[in-house]
Amino acid sequence: MRLVFAGTPAVALPSLRALLESPQHDVVAVVTRPDRPAGRGRKLTPPPVHVLAEETGIPVLSPARPRDPEFLAALTELAPDCCPVVAYGALLPPEALAIPRLGWVNLHFSLLPAFRGAAPVQRTLLAGDDLTGASVFQIEPAMDSGPVYGVVTERVRPTDTSGDLLERLAQSGSRLLVAVMDGLADGSVQGVAQPADGVSFAPKLSVDDVLIDWSLPAVAVDRLARAATPAPGAWTEFRGRRLKIGPVGTELPAGAGP
Repeated sequence: MRLVFAGTPAVALPSLRALLESPQHDVVAVVTRPDRPAGRGRKLTPPPVHVLAEETGIPVLSPARPRDPEFLAALTELAPDCCPVVAYGALLPPEALAIPRLGWVNLHFSLLPAFRGAAPVQRTLLAGDDLTGASVFQIEPAMDSGPVYGVVTERVRPTDTSGDLLERLAQSGSRLLVAVMDGLADGSVQGVAQPADGVSFAPKLSVDDVLIDWSLPAVAVDRLARAATPAPGAWTEFRGRRLKIGPVGTELPAGAGP
């Protein structure tokens, strides 16, 4: 199939690489967010997906907004069969969703309908779940609500940070995404509507969300520190100064929780 891949941060790279290596698909372009200031010098820096696309000679589209007429015209000209998405970071308007023959198909790092939204891995750790996974689903106008084509599960380890867990899910999810693309190409995969029960949401963690409340049980503090690592970073105040708190790296003893 002709694919236009949409993604922005490093977590999308395993999926882009897997699709580039797939003999059944042709990634004809990449859609990513515009360059952003980074580092102490605040120099404009392209996101990781942009860098990989340039290294492999793939055209890059970086619209300020996916509803921009110039972007919609360029996407129409590319005539993709499908647009696989991993952490693109912008809402897609109906005009864009209608362009590919098979729509836009998203890799999301939770077992839908649980933890729809921007921070599923962080919210999974905060909740103390011991099982999570990744889902590939059809994008609809409503957030993360479309029919699911496939899932992969992953055990949450006692010392996992968000970074640890997301790294594993990015790898297993990339294989799932390629398998779904293969199934869409030959008609062997069908989307299954998400159940109405079990819906939960995963809004992004703000700096205020990760201020440690030391009156909470140790297990809750541990979950917060792991969920907030590497970003935005759990913190506390000591003698008028803000201190960043990382995970201890060991499993809490039995009885430490509520």
